[in-house]
Amino acid sequence: VQLQAFGGGLVQAGGSLRLSCAASGRTFSRYAMGWFRQAPGKEREFVGGISWSGGGTYVADSVKGRFTISRDNAKNTVYLQMNSLKPEDTAVYYCAAARSGADYLLESLYTVWGQGTQVTVSS
Repeated sequence: VQLQAFGGGLVQAGGSLRLSCAASGRTFSRYAMGWFRQAPGKEREFVGGISWSGGGTYVADSVKGRFTISRDNAKNTVYLQMNSLKPEDTAVYYCAAARSGADYLLESLYTVWGQGTQVTVSS
């Protein structure tokens, strides 16, 4: 599977963005999917993950209550809905896939990566 993330941009604090990650290939529905982010000078952070069916989801405490992860297997797409954005959410956001469709919580299993999309939140 190949991944392409898009939907980033510049938004004011308190605003919303929806990131999308489109996957090529016929096996998308078998993969767990995740979103990561990396801000300048900081380590990569696991933002959230979703199981192959969408029945299991996880978001990090830093974004809980503001970000939601979802997927549409018919469209080979995973989404990250980001609400109530804060300046500290500024980062490059990456989507990734894990071949084990149920292991959406294990960061080390995300081995397929897309290019990042920049999200900048102004104060």
